[in-house]
Amino acid sequence: MNNVSILSIDLAKNVFQLLGINKHGNPCFSKRVSRVKLHEIILNLPPCKVVMEACSSSHYWGRACLNSGHQVNLIPAQHVTPFVRGNKNDKNDCLAIYEASRRPNIRFVPIKSEQQQAVLCLHRIRERLLSTRTACINQTRSLLLEFGFHIPKAYSVFKKHIHELLSQDVQPVIRLMLLEVQQELENYDKKIKLMDTLFQQTNTHNTSAEIMQSIPGIGPIIASAFSASIDKGQAFKSAKDFSVWLGLTPRQYASGDTNRLGTITKCGDGYLRKQLIHGARTVVNHAHKKDDDLNLWVTAIKQRRGVNKAAVAMAHRLARLMWILLQKNEYYRPIRSCNQVQDNA
Repeated sequence: MNNVSILSIDLAKNVFQLLGINKHGNPCFSKRVSRVKLHEIILNLPPCKVVMEACSSSHYWGRACLNSGHQVNLIPAQHVTPFVRGNKNDKNDCLAIYEASRRPNIRFVPIKSEQQQAVLCLHRIRERLLSTRTACINQTRSLLLEFGFHIPKAYSVFKKHIHELLSQDVQPVIRLMLLEVQQELENYDKKIKLMDTLFQQTNTHNTSAEIMQSIPGIGPIIASAFSASIDKGQAFKSAKDFSVWLGLTPRQYASGDTNRLGTITKCGDGYLRKQLIHGARTVVNHAHKKDDDLNLWVTAIKQRRGVNKAAVAMAHRLARLMWILLQKNEYYRPIRSCNQVQDNA
């Protein structure tokens, strides 16, 4: 194993497939090892390049390889699949990971620190709490509808109606259900507020998050999620690459003289894209109150193409702003054109 130049690892829970490639590009060993054995191999192997698929536990093993002096490349899973030849098995997957790592123009996934992964864990827990709270509300609304009680969808209105129903003379079973639901929602609200407080605290010690929070529509939750996911955006060569990764660019179909643009691709992290569009929608709803170039631009799009398309366009604009400001390490400042300044004077 001393002549290994590239080590390809197919990750799993308990059993890992390894493929060693020498400096001439020829396989020199292939074996299956356990989790404990993999730790020993990483520690005893001379420094080399380690390639893995970006999947569950890949960042943990990436940090372990870096600590042992290896160079690590994490490859997005969608770029590995086309190189799998023959049947789907661990050996073929390991070879596909190696072949994908040798291709040009592959954007490798930066290895996240433990702090970044801890913040992302909080985001996943918060998302689960919101989903469970919504399920509780939907079930209660449907059950109450069987008794003739119709409650609108808004969460604040729902809590108000629950309080009003408890003050009325209803059946004991319904009262018991409403009390349980009220207590359950209070617990969810407390946990969600705790998560939001933790996001604000972590952002105060993070320069990237503070820069992003200076942008309109970017609050503590969005800044925390993006900072933990992309750090300073060093994995992207340009603002365009970042917006393409988020899936905010139109889907293209081009062949010969035909060039068609469709809906947005929706590639990349759906959670980040959803949060950014929610923040952009807030900017769109309040854009008519401000006179800087950004708000005038999105107001014109809103009048011409509608609210939803304006929100997506604004999310695209915000994504580009985030990357540019992170690279320059500058805070956002509203820009007003010369004509506006003269008119105001």
